[in-house]
Amino acid sequence: MEFQKDKAIYLQIADYICENILSKKWVENDRIPSVRELAIELEVNPNTVMRTVTFLQEKGIIFNQRGIGYFVAANSYENTLNLKKSDFIQSDLPRIFKTMRLLGLSLDDIKPYAVQLENKLERTS
Repeated sequence: MEFQKDKAIYLQIADYICENILSKKWVENDRIPSVRELAIELEVNPNTVMRTVTFLQEKGIIFNQRGIGYFVAANSYENTLNLKKSDFIQSDLPRIFKTMRLLGLSLDDIKPYAVQLENKLERTS
């Protein structure tokens, strides 16, 4: 995994876990890789992964069964969807609209590109 410099690594790892939940690769009650396994796989410090799992537990996305590991929580799909929507609206969308304003683009201007991109994403899913 290549990490971006402008976002905390633990949040990028949380994004990775959330993507697996939203794509339904991991579903309710599935065991996720351990802190140590994720640290090795992603080549990060286990403390960073621990910060990620603490964050995701607070959001109701995963839970810990002591001595067994971490699991995908009940309602994790909905909780993840709400978290990611909120992140998008608060972080990404203002940046997108600022860029659009600077370039003189309207929603109507980008609509054809949005449709093309959506079709391309559907073909790769």
